[in-house]
Amino acid sequence: MRRSNKTIISCAITGSIHTPSMSPHLPVTPQQIADQAVGAVEAGAAIVHLHARVPETGRPTQDKDIYAKFLPEIHDRCDGIINITTGAGLGMTMDERLAAANWAKPEIASMNMGSFNFNISGAASRFKEFQHDWERPYLEGTTDFILSNTFSQIERGMRELGDHGTRFEFECYDVGHLYNLAHFVGRGLVKPPFFVQCIFGILGGIGPDPENLMHMKSTADRLFGNDYYLSVLGAGRHQFPLVTMSAILGGNVRVGLEDNLYLGRGELATSNGAQVAKIREILEGLSLEIATPDEARQMLQTKGKRNVGF
Repeated sequence: MRRSNKTIISCAITGSIHTPSMSPHLPVTPQQIADQAVGAVEAGAAIVHLHARVPETGRPTQDKDIYAKFLPEIHDRCDGIINITTGAGLGMTMDERLAAANWAKPEIASMNMGSFNFNISGAASRFKEFQHDWERPYLEGTTDFILSNTFSQIERGMRELGDHGTRFEFECYDVGHLYNLAHFVGRGLVKPPFFVQCIFGILGGIGPDPENLMHMKSTADRLFGNDYYLSVLGAGRHQFPLVTMSAILGGNVRVGLEDNLYLGRGELATSNGAQVAKIREILEGLSLEIATPDEARQMLQTKGKRNVGF
């Protein structure tokens, strides 16, 4: 694992997991997404990981015309690295999933590294009523849902986005996903340094136990040596303990309302920036320095802010 004297904070702004009924603070409209992304960077995030929503309903979308309503504003208002999802919303085709990133040509795009059962249905049982008709069936339907990321799909995304000079946040939900990444590394489809985002606590993926983080790290160390940067996200209440552990181990961290709606027990986070501010305070209390966007660009060897497509 590559170590740096600076810790990269990523912030996942809205995502596709949570629905508008779950928190009044989840950004949905383009202006809300832009404002919260800028606020996260101002609070200390070097990278903002972005999804889009249909403004009227909050439903996840990969419509490039909606991305076009907030990406240029974020680009103009702050120096943060923009990272666009290719995981997108549940059940989308690969054409839909890649559309926004192919149009925007961002510095970074996410890349899920394997298919797996993706179950977030438990959230539906915690709410008696939803604002929109799509929300409950969207959540409950994941009891019979496989998040598809076949080798063919992954290779397509790597080739199409790689041709734009986009680098990747390799999202690994289980140990086998690290070996899938190693397969593509061995074939020369992606080059170091690899930004490996290990994800803990999604039902169907690896569990949120500290021992699992150590296992994922030791496996990645064997597979990638000094060619990768570790980053960690924890779902829900596991967010802050696991990302702090990652930083202590020399890795990087991801927070944000995509992964966790709360700031603490029973306390909804009022913004993405609030979560960034909290993890920054924790890290600085541990005498760890926070990477600026330009320092993160140098670490991850991105193509630079001026070379995107928006």
